[in-house]
Amino acid sequence: MLIDELREKANRLPLLPGVYLMLDEKGEVIYVGKAKALKNRVTSYFRGEHEPKTAAMVEKVRDFNVIVAASEFEALVLENSLIKRHQPHYNIMLRDDKTYPFIRLDVKSECPRFSIVNKTADDGAKYFGPFGGRRLTRDIIDTISKALLLPTCGKKFPRDFGKSRTCLNYHMGNCAGYCAGKAGKEEYEARIRDAEMLLNGKSAELKAELEKEMLKASDELLFEKAAQYRDRLRAIEGLNNRQMVIGGTGSDTDAVGFYRGAKSCFSVLHYTGGNLSEKESELTDEPLESDPEAVSALVRQYYSMRGAWPKTLLLPFETEDMAEIEQMLSEASGHRVYIEVPQRGEKRFLVEKAMLNAKEECMRFTTAQQRRMKTLEWLQDALDLKDLPKRIEAFDISNTGNFGIVASMTVFLNGKPLKRDYRKFRIKGLESQDDFGSMREVLKRRFNRYLDGDSSFGELPDLLLVDGGAVHAGIAEDVLKELNISLPVLGMVKDDRHRTRALIYSSGKEVGITGNTAVFSLIGNIQEETHRFAIEYHRSLRNATIGSQLEDIKGVGEVRRNELLKHFKTLKAIKNAAYDELCAVVPKNTAKAVFDYFHSEEQGENSGKLSETYDLEEK
Repeated sequence: MLIDELREKANRLPLLPGVYLMLDEKGEVIYVGKAKALKNRVTSYFRGEHEPKTAAMVEKVRDFNVIVAASEFEALVLENSLIKRHQPHYNIMLRDDKTYPFIRLDVKSECPRFSIVNKTADDGAKYFGPFGGRRLTRDIIDTISKALLLPTCGKKFPRDFGKSRTCLNYHMGNCAGYCAGKAGKEEYEARIRDAEMLLNGKSAELKAELEKEMLKASDELLFEKAAQYRDRLRAIEGLNNRQMVIGGTGSDTDAVGFYRGAKSCFSVLHYTGGNLSEKESELTDEPLESDPEAVSALVRQYYSMRGAWPKTLLLPFETEDMAEIEQMLSEASGHRVYIEVPQRGEKRFLVEKAMLNAKEECMRFTTAQQRRMKTLEWLQDALDLKDLPKRIEAFDISNTGNFGIVASMTVFLNGKPLKRDYRKFRIKGLESQDDFGSMREVLKRRFNRYLDGDSSFGELPDLLLVDGGAVHAGIAEDVLKELNISLPVLGMVKDDRHRTRALIYSSGKEVGITGNTAVFSLIGNIQEETHRFAIEYHRSLRNATIGSQLEDIKGVGEVRRNELLKHFKTLKAIKNAAYDELCAVVPKNTAKAVFDYFHSEEQGENSGKLSETYDLEEK
């Protein structure tokens, strides 16, 4: 179907909740979405302009199907199911091959042992988890076993109780020595029970129980037994000191973070008993959906894959379907799951920590080139440019009064300065300071060189930036119009503290960039680099002029000139320097020549005029 036919079909949809499936020319599902009102949501794809990724998806749509749902909750559950089934190209997806292992305890055995399994089963065993990966799960088993002196060797109990010599684990203090009869079945069962409580996140209850038993044994003068309780208690406290907190079938609180960069990153921090017990992060392609919609989709996928749920879920921002997600997770977990979007306090701190975690993970696994290209995409979107601004040219004017009016042209290619294409201009057609006239002249010269086939100006930029406001941008547009060249043009506007704050069209419409750190940094760097290049050229001209004046003095050559300029900085300072001050920099005969030159009546008048000109504040 054509876009008009798709729009007409969408206009006939009901204003009811449901799910829509976008199909390509082969009839394959390329995107699945849910809607409170199908007509409103689906028609939005076939009118107006869209973000680049959405536009790319819409271009491939040749048809769509819808499924009307009884409620928004039913639509949410159905969308989740269809995304899993079809794995659409344009839906944000977590990896579907990730497994979350469980710890299994075979309680039917006389002496149960811990093992790692990929899923639970209805076999009478106890299961703990899931946990973030097999390595983490193995570390948890090993750490608890060492702390509670449980065997991790290949011997089988109760068969091997007291039947052989102790192994290295016993001598390293990692096992109670059951095989040599150092501890019996009763002790083994007690330690296994302690491990169960730890895996269920009941370390505080276990500590209280052991303290009670230790005091009771002590009161009864059973000091050896009291010492055993003491050792178990110390082992558990040692686990807590190392923040080895295990979450049982789910943590108390999960904090979700999300970052959209060159890649996007979804991060979840699991907290049990107030302590961070586990962190999980996953990179995804940039989502077609908005940030809240992306977080909604990722949360639903994540917990359905993980199979474990917190009591409280903290999100970075509100989503339209928070109530439905809360219901979905509560039904799946068998207990009430509360979803919050904290604005302040400790919970907000946890969310910000998750957000920072997501950002750092994203930055760690994306290259500088990917980040620069993503910044250019953001800039393209913000300015509604037809093409990605791979080549950006920027212009600035510098002068001191009416002296040495110059202009700079810098080039940024793919977000990086391309210094071989920098150009500098000395304004020729003006005798006095005129920013607007200077900008007009330099732009005419640059683009006329392009039209004349000059290879050093042979490439047009994708975006033209000028230092200044709407008037400067308007002048640039006028020049391009005269030369029949079409380019997007904007001015770079600074705030009261001389920092880049926005881009501006000739119409006066501003585009704020402070909200996007990457774009703000790029434009700021371009403006500062263009200004620096102009100032350096202007200074080189000024110093050459000042230097030529100094070299008119007898005994002052290039070396003495440079010594004087390096020390005094300006011609005015050299003129006003006392004889003794000059002697501290150059030999006495040269100092006398310089002093006499500037203090003779005729030369003093001339040099005074020069110094006033050269020492005006640089623009």
